[in-house]
Amino acid sequence: MPKQGDSFHGSDLEKIEKKYGVKKEDIVSFSANVNPLGISGLVRSALPSHIDVIGSYPDREYTRLRTVIGNYCETDPDSILVGNGSTELITSFIRTLCPKKAMITAPTYSEYERELSLGGGSSLYFPLREEDGFALDADALTKALNEAVDMLIICNPNNPTSTAAARSDIARILDRCKELNIFVLIDETYVEFCEDYDSINCVPLTAVYDNLCLLRGVSKFFASPGLRLGYAVCGNPDLIRDISSVKDPWTVNSLADEAGQLMFSDREYIEKTKELIFSERRRVTGALRSIPALKVYEPKANFVLCRIAKENADADILFDKAIRRNMMLRNCSSFPYLDNSYFRICFMNPEDNDRLLGLIRDVLS
Repeated sequence: MPKQGDSFHGSDLEKIEKKYGVKKEDIVSFSANVNPLGISGLVRSALPSHIDVIGSYPDREYTRLRTVIGNYCETDPDSILVGNGSTELITSFIRTLCPKKAMITAPTYSEYERELSLGGGSSLYFPLREEDGFALDADALTKALNEAVDMLIICNPNNPTSTAAARSDIARILDRCKELNIFVLIDETYVEFCEDYDSINCVPLTAVYDNLCLLRGVSKFFASPGLRLGYAVCGNPDLIRDISSVKDPWTVNSLADEAGQLMFSDREYIEKTKELIFSERRRVTGALRSIPALKVYEPKANFVLCRIAKENADADILFDKAIRRNMMLRNCSSFPYLDNSYFRICFMNPEDNDRLLGLIRDVLS
């Protein structure tokens, strides 16, 4: 059984296979937060016919890809920068802006702090409070900001809490950051899973605030983590130009370029994904709330955070029981402010969700 804090990421299937003797191909991962429909049908059927593109370099400006993404996001393609996953873009913005001190809302994804540290900067956390259901308190955050902070990083919807701040709250935060000369980096990896997308999506704010960058990718919603395709939306042309001038060329390969153009245009796939996630989020969350030993936090994204409130039970035990039945969930003890009473699961296909719900009931009954 893993020790407290010895949690596995959704991409750690090889480590799981070695530790537990479970074939990675047989594991249903409720930890990776990836669309259970798999890759876009349009990509699956059409991409093989584009195989010859690997015989030449991609367009250095990725003009067609940025145009398709611009249409998808309803924004100017010139405000879009593509990269080798959102991770490369996090690195690019941090290394270009060179923040000395960043504030990060937490608990959240660890890559932000890592990149800040590699860039020679320091970071401090603004805690999302459990008593508030981990919702972001915009008023408290604006009061916590000061002249010593030069970057603010928000994951919205947030991982692992699945909470999301409304665009109106983000605008108030941006106003305060503008006064203090703070650049704001918002990771919107999970925003397309939100049922109230129109009130959370911050792309319209990039046309108003030049101290804002949004990050998105295709790993989660489009179930393509191996494609390594991400994009940033930023209304500051000088910053886009500065990053482009030092960024390595062709970090998005030709097949990822073609696949991106296909998937962002696959309306049928996009609608099917939303129908499945919206339905299963309501159903699974309701089922989890019927388990007395669980506290379930209101989810906005395609995953839900839970806390075990039962003696002699924790996320270590639940993880161990689940993986031995070929199901993997996320022990959240490695996130700041959380311990091994917290776990996170994403919403998969109904039959897989039912299997996991049955196991959770058995372990916590």
